Amino acid sequence: MKKEANDELVPTMEAHGSLTAQAVAPTNPNSAGTVAGNAAASPFGNLPGPVPDLVCYSHLRWNFVFQRPQHLMTRFTRHLRVFYVEEPHWDAAPGGAWLEVQTPRPNLWVVVPHLPDNLKRDEQERTIGGLLTSFFAENRIERFIGWYYTPMALGFSSHLEPLVTVYDCMDELSAFRGAPPILLDRETELFGKADLVFTGGQSLFEAKRERHRSVYAFPSSIEGAHFAQARQAQPDPEDQAGIPHPRMGFYGVLDERFDIELLRGLAAARPDWHLVMIGPVVKIHPDELPKAPNIHYLGMKSYDELPRYLAGWDVALLLFALNESTRFISPTKTPEYLAAGKPVVSTPIRDVVRPYGDAGLVHIAASAAEFEAAAVKALAQTGDAHWRGQVDAFLQQNSWDITWTRMATLIAESIGSTLKNNAR
Repeated sequence: MKKEANDELVPTMEAHGSLTAQAVAPTNPNSAGTVAGNAAASPFGNLPGPVPDLVCYSHLRWNFVFQRPQHLMTRFTRHLRVFYVEEPHWDAAPGGAWLEVQTPRPNLWVVVPHLPDNLKRDEQERTIGGLLTSFFAENRIERFIGWYYTPMALGFSSHLEPLVTVYDCMDELSAFRGAPPILLDRETELFGKADLVFTGGQSLFEAKRERHRSVYAFPSSIEGAHFAQARQAQPDPEDQAGIPHPRMGFYGVLDERFDIELLRGLAAARPDWHLVMIGPVVKIHPDELPKAPNIHYLGMKSYDELPRYLAGWDVALLLFALNESTRFISPTKTPEYLAAGKPVVSTPIRDVVRPYGDAGLVHIAASAAEFEAAAVKALAQTGDAHWRGQVDAFLQQNSWDITWTRMATLIAESIGSTLKNNAR
């Protein structure tokens, strides 16, 4: 990101996860009418006028870990044009700011500003705002849903006028390492502009519900069939095949939310257990991670690869530290691990304790000693058909399709109300 840490545009999450495709010149997307046929079967199909577009402002790279933004936006692309605006790269020549545009799937345009690295925040925001104004005009983005993952994007987008504004608050970004001090002020501003606020978990809902008239909790969902593949025997990936059992695994971003000392203590206490860590290292130095013969760092894997790795684990782990950055998290991997049929041991993250721990679906442990004892119980649970039946019954009403439909219905209703009021 920027040279001046306190002047960052957004809290970056790009390390090890930035876009890797070659830069391409901005393209001219199809007109909005090209997706009208798909939209007819969606909550947007009965709205008067052209089908709206969706512009998503995100602090997460599209080609980073496949998670909530990707799950939801891919579903929107079945019905609408989606423009996914990322945080900038700081590699442009002085005075040579430009937009990189990629089309990784139909009806999705990933838009990445490239800026010189010598701009102050207000200059950054003016520059990106000007680039987006031109881009919107060139691509006829006129009726659109404004979807925010980061309030910091208001600095370059507030002059653009969406039909409705959605704030999908998936994390408490102000608690993340490197968050700019102005972020909380920007969030207050976004609450004032938003028509709808969605939260990534129950704890975030409880923290935000008094700040807006229309706040809805949408905890982490799953693609059950995708992760259920791990319940079938299949060949181990090459880099995991030689790791002995029992294997206990974690996948996710290894950052300030990851409990390094718990991993260190567990590895030391049980050298006969092999701990598989999958994911990019972000915002911490790799040297901070514990090294031991029974800890195996396999790096970042694609979403499609995860079931193959999960299939070879005996127990799945949620190794989250208890700190400000994890106070409100609702880990997507909790239901994913369970859908894969794996016993799970987690630190007492509030949105894991409620509901998974309370329902007896996940083992909860606070200390290294408790974690070891819980892992022993989890190992014995591997063939427990009764537990797996409880898991399946619990997960039956949890899917990204259900979540998307509920969100899209609320948005369509809000657009309909806005259009009706404007017509008066």
